[in-house]
Amino acid sequence: MKLKLKYNRIIFVSMAFFLIQLFWQCYDTLIPKILTDKFGMSQTLSGVFMALDNMLALFLLPLFGSISDKCKSRFGKRTPFIVIGTVLACVLFVSLSFADNWQLTNIEAVSGDDQVAVKSELYNADLGDITDKIHEEYETEEEYLSIPVYTLDENGVETKTYTEEYKDFVVPARQAYAWQRTLTNPAPMIVFVVLLLFTLVSMSIFRSPAVALMPDVTPKPLRSKANAVVNMLGGLAGAIVLGLGIVFGTDAGKNSLMSYTVFFSVVAGLMMIALLIFIFTVKEKKWAEDARLISEKYGITDEAKEEAARHGDRHLSAGELRSLILLLLSVAFWYIGYNSVTSKYSVYAPEVLGVGFNTTLLVAMVVAFVAFVPVAILSSKLGRKKTILVGVGMLGISFLVASFIRQGAPEWLMYIFFGVAGIGWAAINVNSFPMVVELATGSDVGRYTGLYYTASMAAQAIAPVLGGVFLDLIGMEAMFPFGFVAVAASFVTMIFVKHGDAKPTAQQIMDEAGDD
Repeated sequence: MKLKLKYNRIIFVSMAFFLIQLFWQCYDTLIPKILTDKFGMSQTLSGVFMALDNMLALFLLPLFGSISDKCKSRFGKRTPFIVIGTVLACVLFVSLSFADNWQLTNIEAVSGDDQVAVKSELYNADLGDITDKIHEEYETEEEYLSIPVYTLDENGVETKTYTEEYKDFVVPARQAYAWQRTLTNPAPMIVFVVLLLFTLVSMSIFRSPAVALMPDVTPKPLRSKANAVVNMLGGLAGAIVLGLGIVFGTDAGKNSLMSYTVFFSVVAGLMMIALLIFIFTVKEKKWAEDARLISEKYGITDEAKEEAARHGDRHLSAGELRSLILLLLSVAFWYIGYNSVTSKYSVYAPEVLGVGFNTTLLVAMVVAFVAFVPVAILSSKLGRKKTILVGVGMLGISFLVASFIRQGAPEWLMYIFFGVAGIGWAAINVNSFPMVVELATGSDVGRYTGLYYTASMAAQAIAPVLGGVFLDLIGMEAMFPFGFVAVAASFVTMIFVKHGDAKPTAQQIMDEAGDD
């Protein structure tokens, strides 16, 4: 008999990753909008703040991964970190919305629904070059006040999308006004950034332990399939947040200055529900011991390596080390490409395409969700490396073609390209992490998990800043080409990886552990 994955266990273990993705999907789509729309930051400066989590992760994720490897609590190695980190993150995340609301009062003259009053305030404000540009284009205030706010559909009904004229002459002025007010009264921004920092630290406490838990309870040959389930739950979390975004209208231009307190509270509530499911279902110590006994009995575990790892004396061979470095470089490159698109798409969609962003991102999430299990099955036959290369190719091609789409093109085109990107990203995610921890032993999985996230977080720290510089210098149209170049680089480095695929002999191992 072939080794069978205990799907019920993996689903419950995945609740930790599920709640992590609830947070990050909300963070990635709304924090950039808050920074640019409400605090008036440039794309470059907002990119710096968006990179905070990744900068912290560079040393916090390996640190907490290694600490959890050595944890000997009666609840297991990973569970204490997951519980404490989640509770702290939820409280701080909701508190973040209060600082956001404070900034709304700071810019209340331009944040109301009365567009006549908003445009009048902006026309008469001293905003430097932007004011000069406005006055050159509109000689009188009445002309400026006549700028239509929203486009009309084919039936002449007002949409939620800003007109090109409004985006060119009102939105930049509003952001400049917000930045001016932020400099005049920086207190809301200071509180927001401090709370953001503490929130990100709280998330860093348990991210590596949460991800390391799956390898702890899963024999090596089944980790790609298990990781598919984990990513499916993560994709479901992202889809839920995007679906909530559609319900709350977070991607509508008219709601760009809305309060996010209720939205953040709903997301935090879902995170707490997922945590409770995790607490009452996961038996970490027993499940990890079951996986260890099975691995020992059928020779998956190398006892000499395990013993060396426990004493800190284990070293990779030259070939393994070379593959690990190239694999981590590949992880960095494709995360730079992917994150440079996803972290800015909430700005790109309304500005360049004149459409909302939630539905498009939701399509990518749903397609990836459906693709995770088929991709895992494919990787068991084709191999992890080859499956990743196929995924990288799909991701790169979708970014390249999407770079030619502009406002007026059928919206379903972006659905197709993001759907293809979703399949590609699924193929990458299902297999990349298992390739890294394939080189680990049961005693240092947390450390290798930390290395994986160091590479991905370093990339995501670079992506918003570097991407923001390109967008400020060239324009928002540079977003997809920048992503394509980074993804193409990952294809090159991945070709030379020689280690990390599951050992084929392990496929014949019998699963003797029953479902609990």
